[in-house]
Amino acid sequence: MGIPSFYTELDKNNRYILKCCFFVFAVNGLYAMILGSFLPLISSEYGLNNTVSGALLSAHQTGNLIAGFIAGVLPIYLGRKKSILFLCSFVVMGFSIMIITGNPVLLILGFLFTGLSRGSISNFNNTVVNEVSDSSSVALNILHSVFAVGALTAPFLVIACTNIAGDSGWKIAAGVIILLAIMSMILFSRMKIDDVAKRKESTSYQFLKLKHFWIVSGILFFYLCAESAINGWIVKYFIDSEIMTREYAQMLASLLWAVILAGRLTCAFIGDKVPKKMLLLITSIGTVAFYLLLLSTQNILVITIAIMGLGFSMAGIYPITVSTFGGTIKLYPMSMGVLLMLGGIGSILMPIIVGSLSDNFGIWAGMSAIVVAIVMMLGFVFTNVFHVRES
Repeated sequence: MGIPSFYTELDKNNRYILKCCFFVFAVNGLYAMILGSFLPLISSEYGLNNTVSGALLSAHQTGNLIAGFIAGVLPIYLGRKKSILFLCSFVVMGFSIMIITGNPVLLILGFLFTGLSRGSISNFNNTVVNEVSDSSSVALNILHSVFAVGALTAPFLVIACTNIAGDSGWKIAAGVIILLAIMSMILFSRMKIDDVAKRKESTSYQFLKLKHFWIVSGILFFYLCAESAINGWIVKYFIDSEIMTREYAQMLASLLWAVILAGRLTCAFIGDKVPKKMLLLITSIGTVAFYLLLLSTQNILVITIAIMGLGFSMAGIYPITVSTFGGTIKLYPMSMGVLLMLGGIGSILMPIIVGSLSDNFGIWAGMSAIVVAIVMMLGFVFTNVFHVRES
């Protein structure tokens, strides 16, 4: 694949900024996805039902939603570096709360804190990488690939820690994440980055009048509905359905993100060669097909194949969608925060819907609700294809 052209054209400072964003996003992927692996262990240790467990995941996504707004506005007044350092500190507080107490209210607060940091980092990294790389879809796919690297290591970290300390080993894994989060803050503190200029467009909401903005928002809303629910519930679904052992379920969660990594690297390789609208359409169709296959069987081999197909299909949807809107994000910095905020609403709603349906009708019924989200996502992708043609 070689060194991407966008990277060779950068000066030393911008290369450091990219490397820093890539490392921190890998850590972001680790702690964002480890919550799904933590969920059955935390639920068991603290005696939580599915509705409360779903509320924890939704609290994480609520923090993500709040961050979409705060992370877009705060840098205009505090500067980007001070803002991201302040918002990153919440992940340390969040995982510390999980380790210390099983009180449901405090746990919800802890999960909300982790979402606040996750969303802030996502907003910052997507915006900065888009800016530094001049809206390169390759750069954004690489950024989301390193997120996948962190995500796929999450189950292995949990497995390793639980092998050492039993079911309470997740607390050791939480301690590792706290250390990595502190390291991320140190790296961010050394960046030399310009603050957002206080120009008219910096606080303008004119992008809300763009049809393309609402199409992109629709894609991200339903994609994040599906992503948050699948990542949060897939391990518990396999365990509660007694389809497989907990260890194999954790391995499949890791396999999902290994394949997502492969898919994002593939998208990065072909991103400048294949029209973005076609990549979105193909990957969205694949997501629907493989998720339906996943729910239709209890055969472990077929499920494993479905997980691989699902991960590969989901891989490029988020970064490609963002890159199609990259020019507007550069012109209107607030648009990235609003996009993440609108998408975050879906991330909040879906996990708790799955949890509530699971308590009342069974875990399979809860997971089936995700089908609605991915079908709606596909509808918006088709709309995007026709919109691009019209444009």
